[in-house]
Amino acid sequence: MIEVHQFACLSDNYGYLVHDRASGETVCIDTPDAEACLAAARARGWTITQVWNTHWHPDHAGGNLAVKAATGCTITAPAGDSARIEGIDRTVDGGDTVTIGALTAEVIAVGGHTLGHVAYHLPEAGIAFVGDALFALGCGRMFEGTPEQFWASLARLKALPPETRIHCAHEYTQSNARFAVHADPDNAALAAYAAEVTERRSIGLPTVPMPLDRELACNPFLRADDPALQARWGCGDAVATFAALRAAKDGFR
Repeated sequence: MIEVHQFACLSDNYGYLVHDRASGETVCIDTPDAEACLAAARARGWTITQVWNTHWHPDHAGGNLAVKAATGCTITAPAGDSARIEGIDRTVDGGDTVTIGALTAEVIAVGGHTLGHVAYHLPEAGIAFVGDALFALGCGRMFEGTPEQFWASLARLKALPPETRIHCAHEYTQSNARFAVHADPDNAALAAYAAEVTERRSIGLPTVPMPLDRELACNPFLRADDPALQARWGCGDAVATFAALRAAKDGFR
């Protein structure tokens, strides 16, 4: 029904093109590098018809105007971040929907990294594009939100079908794995995941996308509601545990 093309750009970003064969539409998820996005589309004979921004940071929305000038595409962006995003045609928030061809994507509010951050979930395709809200074995830095907001955002992602393939925006997994093992050293599934990450990166393979069910078992930021992890981190609830984990990761070397 649809085809997703993932490509590396900038220093560690991933760009995504979502192509609907029936309608010929192509959505660019964020615009980290305008020329890389346009070149990836040209190489496949696709024309970008839409951009779906996840948040305002320049490595996600900085190429909007250049892509729009080259293609005439329409740009959808989160309402909460719209003051800092250029070229917007439509704003969305959690509970809204967007479409590519006959497929509908649900917009999920995932503020915390930025206040207005959103994710796009295509249930029929079993995929979600989460920007910097969630990473393989990690989550984004809490630049603008609160622990309560960010944990509520992650809880919305946790509630997606466990087989959902999560497409995040950066290749941070090796660094995240080192912290995850530090945070949750007795997790055998996590140890196996970390070893696989090391192997894949040693031969230049991406670690993204990742199945949600594996993140639910291994990603400490998604397990802040687990009593064993709460006990290890000396916290009595999910929000406090998430906050402790996020603060520890910010200073982890």
